Amino acid sequence: MLDYMIYIVVFAIGSILGLLYSYKLHGEPYVANTEFNVLLAVGSVVGWCLGFLSNNIVLATIGFLVAGFVMGGRPGYGRKETACGLIVAVVLYFLLKSGML
Repeated sequence: MLDYMIYIVVFAIGSILGLLYSYKLHGEPYVANTEFNVLLAVGSVVGWCLGFLSNNIVLATIGFLVAGFVMGGRPGYGRKETACGLIVAVVLYFLLKSGML
C-alpha cells in the first residue's frame, strides 16, 4: 500500500515540475502549439513503460516521475505525447501478460 502512495506523490511532483518547465518555456498567456514533441513522446513512452512494466519500486517511481512531467504541462501541451506513451505501455503490458513477448 505504501508503494501506491509513493507513486502518487512522485507523479504529483513530476506534474508540478512539468508545469513549471512548461511555463518557463512559454511565458505568454496562451500559445497554440500543435506540433508533436518527439523528445516528450520518448519520455512518455519510457515513463509509462517503466511505471507499468517494472517490478522494481525504484524504476516504477522514476517512470511515474517522468510520465507526470510530460503530462503535467500547461493545458493542451503533452496530451498527444501522453496518449502515445500510454498506448505503447498498455500494448506492451498486454503482450507481456499474454506471453507473446
